[in-house]
Amino acid sequence: MILNEDKALKVAEFLLQAKAIKLNPKNPFIWASGIKSPIYCDNRITLSYPQIRTFIRQAYTESIIERYGKPDIIAGVATGGIPQGALVAQELGIPFIYVRNKTKSHGMGNQIEGYYEEGQKIIVVEDLISTGQSSLNAVKALRKAKLEVKGLIAIFTYGFKIADDNFKNKKCEFITLTNYDILLKKALSNNLISESDIRSLEEWKTSPKNWLK
Repeated sequence: MILNEDKALKVAEFLLQAKAIKLNPKNPFIWASGIKSPIYCDNRITLSYPQIRTFIRQAYTESIIERYGKPDIIAGVATGGIPQGALVAQELGIPFIYVRNKTKSHGMGNQIEGYYEEGQKIIVVEDLISTGQSSLNAVKALRKAKLEVKGLIAIFTYGFKIADDNFKNKKCEFITLTNYDILLKKALSNNLISESDIRSLEEWKTSPKNWLK
């Protein structure tokens, strides 16, 4: 879900401008899973551009307030959600914690780092949603710690049906600042892709594993 299409288009433009997202349907990227992909996303790059970083921080914050009101805490998901979440928490003037993908094997054995109290209302911050598994792993840890997860927000989602199903099954709402469909719309208007590319790019989102086979 996105809350504001104009803002989503601007975020998409910034992601393309910073090359945080690259589109190359004719010479696809290979993901670690072996899947061929016409898109590569690394939202950490946005942190290197003050104007883009500021716009995204403010977009996160405005979306959180509009949808959920002011939470007690922001939680970032390791690793990409940590810097974004810290910036959002600073903007809101509230505490920040972060969630590891698993408990530490040494020291205190924490999965959640930072101070919190049971029952506090929390928004989870991610940078990217693909299947949603890592995000929901963090949500599970926070719920186990008896924190009230109001929702999750990310910069970008590929829009895979499996992600929607995973979040629905775990009863966790998520919103994003922009998404794959909005990105394609902006890339086309900026002449970064052609009309002939659109069908292939849309087919990939529907069935990434079978794309180009």
